[in-house]
Amino acid sequence: MSNSSVDNGVMGFSSLKALNKGNTLTCSDTTLGADTMFYQERDFIGYSHIQHLVPKFQHFNKAIAEFIIAACRMSTSKKYDYGNKFNRDAMNETLIQLPQKGDEIDFDFMESFIAELEARHIAELEAYLTVTGLKDYILTKEEEKALEDFNTLNWTHYNLEDLFGKSTRGKRLKSADRIQGDLPFVTAGEACEGVSAYIGNDVEVFESNTTTIDMFGSAKYRNFRYGADDHVAVVHTEKLSEHAAVFVTTAIHKSSHTGKFDYSRNFYAKDADELDVLLPVNEDKPDYLFMATFISAIQKLVIKDVVLYTDRKIEETKKVVADI
Repeated sequence: MSNSSVDNGVMGFSSLKALNKGNTLTCSDTTLGADTMFYQERDFIGYSHIQHLVPKFQHFNKAIAEFIIAACRMSTSKKYDYGNKFNRDAMNETLIQLPQKGDEIDFDFMESFIAELEARHIAELEAYLTVTGLKDYILTKEEEKALEDFNTLNWTHYNLEDLFGKSTRGKRLKSADRIQGDLPFVTAGEACEGVSAYIGNDVEVFESNTTTIDMFGSAKYRNFRYGADDHVAVVHTEKLSEHAAVFVTTAIHKSSHTGKFDYSRNFYAKDADELDVLLPVNEDKPDYLFMATFISAIQKLVIKDVVLYTDRKIEETKKVVADI
């Protein structure tokens, strides 16, 4: 366990003997609140700044832990800063609000509340998978063949401008000038896939099924209409099929995101026009049909575990909610 606020605080895996028991909580003592507090189901080894919180009561599990973590995060939100960190003393002094039944903590309510939340979220995910057609994870013969043939393909470098015409540079729109609205506005950065705001300004709207490349050379596929600032180049892949465009975006990212571009050397639309990308070829032309089939196969492989997970969790949560 590390000070990280992502991946449950896990920084890696080791074959060394675990020194701390699972079914407990961890939290870094160098942070600004309880954002690094996580439930640890398994035994683990903790980094030097990780505090191990062991419950003094017997009735403890993941659901109760999640409720307590949420209460801790609410209690510490905006209370600590870089000069006043959420250290061990602060943890010991932190008061949280929990449901009570009589004179005791209402653990039953906490478990049922988390179970109902989970059931609701799983149902929403199930509905999304069904509507988008992502529940189908069975590979077709063409998709199986695409996976088998990948390592024996012929590849050729192609210039982006030759394939898709000149790229378009977005226009600057300062934060203070942005009007709240519904149009995603893409800027440089990885957080939220580079979408920094939703605006109502009268700006150039780029079509979905296109690719953006930010000032650092990071390429992203866009399946929605959007606006873009001047640190974003738009590659016009909209005439491709969705899956083929995703494949091309990956090829672009591999060529553009090499560390060559940074704050002192920005990536612009003219750089996109000069960029060469490596693509599979068939009869001296980019094999967009293969690209689309391959990405469809990869999508099914990725989504399979999600579909099976939702199916399993739906059955489990139905049983839990039925017993409430």
